[in-house]
Amino acid sequence: MSDLLRRLRGRGWRMTSQRRVVAEVLDGDHVHLTADEVHALAAERLPEISRATVYNALGELVALGEVAEVTTDGRAKRYDPNAHRSHQHLVCSGCGLVRDVHPSGDPLADLPESERFGFTLSGAEVTYRGLCPSCGEPARDA
Repeated sequence: MSDLLRRLRGRGWRMTSQRRVVAEVLDGDHVHLTADEVHALAAERLPEISRATVYNALGELVALGEVAEVTTDGRAKRYDPNAHRSHQHLVCSGCGLVRDVHPSGDPLADLPESERFGFTLSGAEVTYRGLCPSCGEPARDA
């Protein structure tokens, strides 16, 4: 059983076949799918699943705190099942690939007191950007 499914069962989330397939599609490391991608993958496993059902399940998973909504490109929301493990994101500026990363520093501690403007910090979201190996390869002459 996957980590996400185990967590959902532990919370008593009613596991219909539609909810199960959405959770199965989302489970894993480095998963950052849009709702449309979740629907397409879920429909491969359960052809009758509707887009509305996928959106409803995603909304419930976010409300439960089991999946996080992430926006890395300023447009499409992506759904990250690693909501319980502290991490940041590394995004390819070329193809949009998103990877979870675990920097050694503490971004909360890195913000100087003079830049906090009296705020009590509760969290930080850092997005690293660059080119993945596939996009960063130099062009080859044919």
